[in-house]
Amino acid sequence: MAQESPTFSPLYRQIKSLILQALESGEWRPGQVIPSEQELAARFSVSQGTVRKAIDEMAADNLLIRKQGKGTFVASHNDPRALFRFLRLVPMDGDLAPPQSVPMDCWRAKAGQEASRMLGIELGDPIIIVRRLLKFANKPVVIDEIYLPGEVFPGLTLEVLQSWNGSLYSLFETRFGLRMIRAQERLRAVAADRSTSEALKVPEGTPLLSVERVTYTYGDRPVEWRRGLYSTAEHFYLNELN
Repeated sequence: MAQESPTFSPLYRQIKSLILQALESGEWRPGQVIPSEQELAARFSVSQGTVRKAIDEMAADNLLIRKQGKGTFVASHNDPRALFRFLRLVPMDGDLAPPQSVPMDCWRAKAGQEASRMLGIELGDPIIIVRRLLKFANKPVVIDEIYLPGEVFPGLTLEVLQSWNGSLYSLFETRFGLRMIRAQERLRAVAADRSTSEALKVPEGTPLLSVERVTYTYGDRPVEWRRGLYSTAEHFYLNELN
């Protein structure tokens, strides 16, 4: 069905919004090529330059990926280049080998006040809580506690997590059709308690980096709240500012 040409300024932002709507509706799936700039210009009755500016901004936002000679593709969590977009912990030796995700627990609960506030759901709504370790070179470095809206992740179990060979976000994208678009993090220093020291194999009281994250999908909808504790004895948190 033909879409009406946007009428509000700036025009390229309106085109960006229309392309986002197509992505959210699943018209173009992660990893798929989108129509050419010429085709999109004809579809939206605008110039190719306007479409190019919208796509440039979406590429800068990591929503689309330009591939020389192949076209423009919907960004995917299955792309190895996307791994360290949300995982900012980097080994000091520079080895960026993918970490091993080790699911420990997965259970269902009802959202308390904090979970309902962070996830934008009602108090008492069903949630899923996941605990997992991240290992680098077989050493435990991160322990995460992850809160997810139950209605968004039907069928998520410990068995599903354990059988998946890939990142958590690639599982969310592939099995549940959910793409993580952006995240907001809060960092502070904490001391390892007994439980954490045992999981990360560090002495009790060891300084750790606490990273609290809320992750959003299309429409700026929060779909994940996680609290992670990072051991930084052999790693550092990398954040590029531009």
